Amino acid sequence: MASDFKEFLETRKQVALGYVNGEYEPLSKIIAETSPATFFSPQGDVVEGARKVAARYEKDSHSFDDGSTSELEILDSGSNGDLGYWVGYQNAKVHMKGKSEPIPMKVRITELFRREHGDWKMIHRHADMPKPKKDQAANPFFLNIASGLGSLPRKAL
Repeated sequence: MASDFKEFLETRKQVALGYVNGEYEPLSKIIAETSPATFFSPQGDVVEGARKVAARYEKDSHSFDDGSTSELEILDSGSNGDLGYWVGYQNAKVHMKGKSEPIPMKVRITELFRREHGDWKMIHRHADMPKPKKDQAANPFFLNIASGLGSLPRKAL
């Protein structure tokens, strides 16, 4: 079963690439269809419930545009029975709608999965920004997130 999960992680990488290019459909095929499901977003808010999480992912996907790149840097992963996880970073250059230049992005990620009807489904995603180093402080992506002027919505807890 562990090799099955390793194969799934290769699919997950392709889904991540599609998502940062504005494609929601590939992600919709690997997210939980039933609760519990959660999303801790880079903006600091929390979304709970499979339907609400799916709606948020779909809404956020429309903020991205074609031409983005994404690589999942998996530091650790594993599965046991019907549960699996990976932790690491998503390194990307994203084209945001309404922005002329791509924005470099590095996000710390923890994702949890469970089997639903024999398929791996994401039940939790925690995505946050690593504390910027001094040389990253002027990075436009960090500035957008910090100022709240980014294309993605900011919600208070």
